[in-house]
Amino acid sequence: MAEFLDRTKLLLGDEAVQKLASSYVAIFGIGGVGGYACEALARSGVGHFDIIDRDVVDVTNINRQIIALHSNIGQPKVSVMKSRLEDINPDVLVNARECFFLPENASDFDFTTYDYVIDAVDTVTAKLEIIRRSKEAGVPVISAMGAGNKTDAGAFRVADIYDTKICPLARVMRRELKKRGIGELKVVYSEEEPKKPDADFPASCAFVPSVAGLMIAGEVVKDLISQKNELQKL
Repeated sequence: MAEFLDRTKLLLGDEAVQKLASSYVAIFGIGGVGGYACEALARSGVGHFDIIDRDVVDVTNINRQIIALHSNIGQPKVSVMKSRLEDINPDVLVNARECFFLPENASDFDFTTYDYVIDAVDTVTAKLEIIRRSKEAGVPVISAMGAGNKTDAGAFRVADIYDTKICPLARVMRRELKKRGIGELKVVYSEEEPKKPDADFPASCAFVPSVAGLMIAGEVVKDLISQKNELQKL
């Protein structure tokens, strides 16, 4: 087993680290939140990834996205992240899918192959389809709510979507999920009232989306290990 995981094994144990090495995680959206989630999962020893995003690195990403550097502006985010993950763990398997996930191409993805799904995309339509497909496949899914226009990294919480408050995106998602008969969803959301900057796009900073991504990664690791323990009881 990889030597870089020795300190992780001291906390989680050999069997848990082996479980992570055999796990297949899909991350939809490799931006400020999804990039940090991906990074932390790779450093925790998750062995197989699908990473999905059609964006390229832009200079405006540098203030908050872990993969964004002046040296890789214009390169596809999934290609940059794939190279980074392989540098962290040479044994990792990474499928870099340079596309946006939409209802129109959802059938190109076999959700039944995943052990966990992370929704870190921005659009409600895509989020709803990712969640619906995950639920239909019986695969655990965690969804990121809004991280833009916020400055309090300590205001993030893990909760079921129906127990959230304040977050405008969570409010929309609650309504739309209820219409679709989806009764539960684990999310990471912020209880901070969003700022209202005078701009046509969300404002952002380095220390808010990163915290949301790391919290998501922590939940995924915990749940994957829990799956292992539940199987051992059967």
